[in-house]
Amino acid sequence: MSGINKVILVGHLGKDPEVRHLDGNVSVASFPLATSESYNKDGKRIEQTEWHNIVMWRGLADVAAKYLQKGKLVYIEGKLRTRSFEDKEGHKKYSTEIVAENFTLLGRKTDFESNSSSATTNNTTAEAEPETPKNLGTGEFVKDDDERDLPF
Repeated sequence: MSGINKVILVGHLGKDPEVRHLDGNVSVASFPLATSESYNKDGKRIEQTEWHNIVMWRGLADVAAKYLQKGKLVYIEGKLRTRSFEDKEGHKKYSTEIVAENFTLLGRKTDFESNSSSATTNNTTAEAEPETPKNLGTGEFVKDDDERDLPF
C-alpha cells in the first residue's frame, strides 16, 4: 500500500526565487516561505512564524522566477522531500524541503498589475501570448478581469 505525501502552504516569500540551471538546461528555483499563525497565551497574542524551504523544477521554476518575488503571498501545493549531502568537512547533513507541484499567487488584483495579473501554475505544458495570458511554460496563467478581491 502506498502513502500520501501532500503539503499545502499559504505564506509570504522571504526573498526572491534563486534560479539555477543544471546540466541539460534544467531550471531549479528555490526560496524560503514564511507561514505564520497566532494564538493567545496567558492573555497575550503570540505570533509564531515557520520557515519552509521551497524548490520548484523546470517550467514551474521558470514561471516562479518571472512572477514570484519577496513579500508576495502565495498558495503552494507540493510534497515533502528530505535529501542528504556532505558539508565541506565531510559530515553528512540533511535538508527537508517542499518540492512544489503548483502555486497560485494570492491577494487583490491591484497587487499583480505590475505583473499583468494573478498566476496559477501547474504541471501542464502549453504556450501563451503575452497579451492574453493563459498558459506559460509548464504552468497555467489565469487572468481575472473581475474587480472582486479573492475571498482570503
